Amino acid sequence: MVSNNYIRLSQWAAQQGMHRMTAWRHHNAGTLPPELQPKRVGNIIYVLANPQAPAGRIVGYARVSGAEQKPHLENQANRLWAYAGQQGILLDQVVSETASGLDDRRPRLRKLLGEPTVQTIIVEHRERLARFGVGLVESMLEARGGSLMVIDDAEVSGDLVRDMTEILTCFCARLYGRRNAAHRARRAIEAVSG
Repeated sequence: MVSNNYIRLSQWAAQQGMHRMTAWRHHNAGTLPPELQPKRVGNIIYVLANPQAPAGRIVGYARVSGAEQKPHLENQANRLWAYAGQQGILLDQVVSETASGLDDRRPRLRKLLGEPTVQTIIVEHRERLARFGVGLVESMLEARGGSLMVIDDAEVSGDLVRDMTEILTCFCARLYGRRNAAHRARRAIEAVSG
């Protein structure tokens, strides 16, 4: 029997925003953070409920823009865990969020950036962190002695078109109200490209 300080691996995975099978695969691969001190009792794996987070934590950040892209969110988080495991990086946590990259009111990212123990953030692409102002986040992390790690720094041309549409939608929403913003942005894109 394990002590009351332990919780099931599936409960820990839910707290981290990770699927329980992903946590199980990380346990089997030996890529779970060592401070979790996993213990197996029969077929059930237990981990420490509140491990002391060391200074200089390394955290992954995954983001998608809308609810229709939620299936991609878990895949993105899994790729962050896999990359960290391949590089020998002890990833403490992956924070997942569904929000626009143009919106600065993202509670999970704000909480992540507000934690002084977070030293390094790993993202799959720069725009997963934010569409604009990534340099400011890099400067803040460097001031803490950390860094921003980008797995794939290549820029995709389709993302530029999507960025332009999001910017126009944002400006149209401020000028004309949210109701007609997407329609006016689409017409503006059609006028420019046509």
